[in-house]
Amino acid sequence: MTVKKFLDNFEEYFCVWTMAIMTVLVFIQVVMRYIFSNSLSWSEELARFIFLWLSWIGASYAVKERSHFRVEMFANMMKGEKRRIFEYFILIIWFVFSFVLAWLGSELVLFIHESEQASAAMDIPMTWPYASVPVGCALMCVRLMIEMYKIYKGAPVGAEAKRQELEEMV
Repeated sequence: MTVKKFLDNFEEYFCVWTMAIMTVLVFIQVVMRYIFSNSLSWSEELARFIFLWLSWIGASYAVKERSHFRVEMFANMMKGEKRRIFEYFILIIWFVFSFVLAWLGSELVLFIHESEQASAAMDIPMTWPYASVPVGCALMCVRLMIEMYKIYKGAPVGAEAKRQELEEMV
């Protein structure tokens, strides 16, 4: 199994399983609260932490799927090589932003680890939920480098890429 295939499978399975676990936790919490009139003290906090991980790993997976929201009005005015350069430039800016977020997020995680901060209900180290930011952003950086490499190698961008995706679906 290649690194890319492992990364594809990891992100996809991680998102599916965390969504399923979070849904079950919230369902159990609702049942406990409204049927048994007794709520679990830890389920909401755990669901929140799982949601953090789901969001950041999902953001990385969305880079691969080209599923992030984009405003393409300005980009659609460009054709050919200008569009390719513009897309490359956007990916570089996005990469720098993700890298800075991963770097600063890592510093924050280290600070929280040193302060030994724990969660209120489950008493787990707060480094675990906060670690979702640098891990997700680092994975996003990897995905963005892959996308930059595709553009460098001549992969279609913009309307050409959309047309090719539609043809592959049919």
